[in-house]
Amino acid sequence: MLFNFLTIVISCSILPKWSVRGQTRPNSTFYNPILPGFHPDPSCIFVREWDNTFFCATSSFNAFPGIPIHASKDLQNWKLIGHVLNRREQLPRLAETNRSTSGIWAPALRYHEGTFYLVTTLVDDDRPQEDPSRWDNIIFKGKNPYKSSSWSIATHFAFQGYDTSPFWDVDGRSYISGAQAWRVSPGIYQTTANLDTGEIREWKPIWNGTGGLAPEGPHIYRKDGYYYLMVAEGGTGLGHMESIARSKNIDGPYEANPANPILTNANTTSYFQTVGHADLFQDPSGNWWGVALSTRGGADYLYYPMGRETVMAPVTWKKGEWPVFSQIRGEMSGWVFSPANKNIDGDGPFINEGDSIDFTPGSEIPAHFTYWRFPISDSFTMSPPGHPNTLRIKPSRLNLTALNGNYAGPEGQSFVGRRQQDTLFTYSVDVDFAPKVLEEEAGVSVFLTQNHHLDMGIVMLPGTSSTTPFPGTNSTQASSTELTPHFRFRGESYVPVPAPIITPVPTAWINHRLTLEIKAFNKTHYSFSAGPADAKSQMQTVAVVSNDPVSWGFTGTILGVYCTTNGGSGNTEAYYSKWIYSPQGQFRD
Repeated sequence: MLFNFLTIVISCSILPKWSVRGQTRPNSTFYNPILPGFHPDPSCIFVREWDNTFFCATSSFNAFPGIPIHASKDLQNWKLIGHVLNRREQLPRLAETNRSTSGIWAPALRYHEGTFYLVTTLVDDDRPQEDPSRWDNIIFKGKNPYKSSSWSIATHFAFQGYDTSPFWDVDGRSYISGAQAWRVSPGIYQTTANLDTGEIREWKPIWNGTGGLAPEGPHIYRKDGYYYLMVAEGGTGLGHMESIARSKNIDGPYEANPANPILTNANTTSYFQTVGHADLFQDPSGNWWGVALSTRGGADYLYYPMGRETVMAPVTWKKGEWPVFSQIRGEMSGWVFSPANKNIDGDGPFINEGDSIDFTPGSEIPAHFTYWRFPISDSFTMSPPGHPNTLRIKPSRLNLTALNGNYAGPEGQSFVGRRQQDTLFTYSVDVDFAPKVLEEEAGVSVFLTQNHHLDMGIVMLPGTSSTTPFPGTNSTQASSTELTPHFRFRGESYVPVPAPIITPVPTAWINHRLTLEIKAFNKTHYSFSAGPADAKSQMQTVAVVSNDPVSWGFTGTILGVYCTTNGGSGNTEAYYSKWIYSPQGQFRD
């Protein structure tokens, strides 16, 4: 039975009711986040030429495929249609980033004269801010967002900063604005640019924001004879906010809105916090909307394992005036939506769908599956000979923490998963795994980054490593010299995690297919359970763990499977089957 926990709030809307032919229609009700889970730094556009479709891009950091694109025709049903970064040759340097907060930051998606442009920054976050090699600013171009191969390899341009965003003026000139590295010379800079070749001219400062920390995420809009420059300020934590300025000249000077910030939940008790890094777009009726990132952790800023998510709000923008956002909350009242329409191309799922995947012969890795950096090319095989309806994973020498919690080097790590997109869920998978060598391991993980993850695996250990057996089983203690399979829970985080929990696999379960399960049964804790795949009534809980250790940073949790030798000499493969992710509710207040 599935439970839906929806916010019940009284919403004070700034929006008028919508009138057609003398009849007043009520505003639409919708719920945030619109892109739940690991979907930060949204940039969204409406493209009339593409069948009146909305497209949104979000940051992906070290995840691959990178820069997911979601599409909608009604602002209600969002579908993953592809990824801008989908082939190693497009941006080989992603493999070299040496910190968990590195990777793709803040894409800006725009459409101009039949071409989609995606401007973003690949960041090596372990390098000093004054080091130009820290910032690799790039342009991707594509003619068809539903076709991954249509996206170009990266075109590079020089800028000592990040969050770069394109703009085309009415005279045909094109510009890029960006945030100068805030410890170098903070502020928003701009240059004229050739967005096809990456050729740029001199970068010039155009606005320093309102005084908040780290002005960044600039976007320029032309409306009613003004150039509006909207930026994020205050850092990406609890002080996050959105400010705006305008000028009659694109080069400035820019006059700040006296009502800044125009969007923030700072200094409130709202469940939705860290609101900022916004973008603006119109719908087919000319109404304005805004998207931003947010975390669902409340003012205590705890227990938000899904990280930074995409939220949406209606915006009132009268002629010659400043845009006015509705405050972000769980239940929103907005402009009237178009009729529901799920007629959208693309191989990915709709955002609110679960998984029931059998890895059938001839199928491909699902479009929404995610690796950490580039996968090892031959480590993942669908339905290999003799093992139909399975995903075979070859072990990596490195485990999920890898070399140092930040980097896995060229050899990589054998892990694949899908984003956690619901407060409450059950995720399970069956596994055939018969370890033979010390520390061979296969299991499931709640993975945030290489230095923040919670894992439960089947691992080969000496018998003396075992603790008490599962209640109600007849498992016997192995001798000190005998290797035997164990269940092991352990975690890695800057936040304290429980000591490893180790218990022998019951004798009757050895050499049988097992079910491994992760469940979020409330908004603060996960349970990790295991049992025989053909006798679910025997499932036993191995660990119950707070999600605080994976509530951190720029990304969001990924639920998935791994196989590793933990640095040993083993080579036993794991065969996963019956992958199920069941959404069971969202907390929105």
